[in-house]
Amino acid sequence: MAEKKKLWGGRFSQGTDEFVEDFTESISFDKNLALYDIKGSIAHAKMLGKQGIIPKEDAEKIVEGLKEIENEIKEDKFQWKKELEDVHMNIEKALIEKIGDIGGKLHTGRSRNDQVITAFRLYLKDETQNIINLLRDLQKTLLQKAKETVDIVMPAYTHLQRAQPIRLAHYFLAYLEMFHRDEERFKDTLKRIDQMPLGSGALAGVDFPLDREFTAKELGFSEVMRNSLDATASRDVIAEFLADAAICMSNLSRMSEDFIIWNSAEFSFIELPDKLTTGSSIMPQKKNPDVLELIRGKVGRVYGDLVALLTIIKGLPMAYNRDLQEDKEPVFDAVKTVKGSIIGMIKIIEGLKPKKEEMEKAAGGFALATDLANYLVRKGIPFRQAHHIVGQIVGYLTSQDRELESITLDELKKFSPLFEEDALSILNPYYVADARKTYGGTAKERVLEQIQYWENQFKGD
Repeated sequence: MAEKKKLWGGRFSQGTDEFVEDFTESISFDKNLALYDIKGSIAHAKMLGKQGIIPKEDAEKIVEGLKEIENEIKEDKFQWKKELEDVHMNIEKALIEKIGDIGGKLHTGRSRNDQVITAFRLYLKDETQNIINLLRDLQKTLLQKAKETVDIVMPAYTHLQRAQPIRLAHYFLAYLEMFHRDEERFKDTLKRIDQMPLGSGALAGVDFPLDREFTAKELGFSEVMRNSLDATASRDVIAEFLADAAICMSNLSRMSEDFIIWNSAEFSFIELPDKLTTGSSIMPQKKNPDVLELIRGKVGRVYGDLVALLTIIKGLPMAYNRDLQEDKEPVFDAVKTVKGSIIGMIKIIEGLKPKKEEMEKAAGGFALATDLANYLVRKGIPFRQAHHIVGQIVGYLTSQDRELESITLDELKKFSPLFEEDALSILNPYYVADARKTYGGTAKERVLEQIQYWENQFKGD
C-alpha cells in the first residue's frame, strides 16, 4: 500500500498507510464546516497580525488567500483531497500553495483541537438559529389553523378511546405550546453554544499573547470559554443540541401519528392535500400519508444521533481524543432531519382540511358521559356515586346499541330521580366543550383567549 507524508509528519520515519488514510479521513463529511473554518481562520489571522505575533502584511496576505479559497469553495471549484485528512488541513495546504510559506504561519498559536470545535460551534450557532426560525414559523402556522377551526368540535382521546369533546383549535394550540417549548430549549442551548474555544490550543492554552476577546468579537461569540481543557474536550453542549432535536422530533412524530390516524377511512377526520401524499404501485384507490410517516420514522434517526454521541463521550479521558471526530456526522444528520421534518409539518398543517361533520358526530355519544355525571354532582351526589350511576346508564345503552343522546328523561329517572328535563340539554358536544371554562380549558372563550395571547407574542415578527 502507498505511504504518504503529512504536514504533521516530521517525527515519523514512514508515511501513512493507505488503510489509515481511508479509516481516519473525515473530509468526506467535515467539509460541511469549510466556510466556518475559513471564518475562524480569518479572525485568527487578523488577531495574530494585530498582536504582532506575525507581521501585519503576512496576516493580510493570509486573509486575502483565505478569501480566494472561500470563493473557490462557494463556486464548487475547490479540490478536496482525502490524503489531507480533514477540512482544516485541506484549506491550510491550499493556502500554502497559494501564497507560499507565509500560509504556514496561520497555525501559529492554535491547534486543530481548538480549531475544529470553533468551526463546529459556529456551524451550530447558525443551524440552531435556523431551527428556531422554522419552529417559529410552525407555531404561526398552528395559530392560523387554530383561528380557522375555533367552531369545530371533535373528541379528544385518552388510551385512544373517545374521552371528552374539545374544540379542534384547542388541539392545534396544544401543539403550539409544545413547539414553543422546543424553541425555548434550542434558545437556551444556543447560549451555551455561543462560547468561543479558539485560543485554547491543544489543551493547555497558548504561549503567545493572543487576544481572545478580539477573536471572539470578530466571530460573533458572546463570550470566551474560561478553561482550555473544557474548551477542547467537552461535547456536552453538542449532546444538549441533539437532545433538543430528539425532543422536537418526538413532538413532530406524535402529531404525525394523530394526522395519520385521522386521515384513515376509519376516522375520516381530515383530508390531506394530494400534493403531499403518494399513491400505491398496485392499489389505485390509495392516498398514502408518506410525508407524515417519514417524519414519524425519522425520529429514530435523531434518537440514534443522540445515543451515538452520548456513547462516544461517555468514557473519554480528558482531554481531546480522536473519537471526537465522530461527533459531526450525527449532528449533520440531525440538523438536516429536523429542518426537513419541520418544513414538512408546516406544509401538512397549511394544507389539511378538517371534516367538520365527521368530527362533530364523533364528539357526541358517550364522550358526553362525564357531564351527565357532573349534572348529578351539582344536585348534591358525591362524584363517585354519580360516576357509578352514569356508568350503569352507559352499560344500559350499550347493550341496546344506542348512543347517549337517544336516552329519554323517563329512562334517566330510572337511574336517578334527580334527573330533570335540563339534563337532556347538556347532551351536546358544543355545550360540553364550552362548559370547560377553567383557565386553559377548551371553552370557546378560553380558546379565543389563547389565540389572542399567541397573536400578541408574534407581533412584530
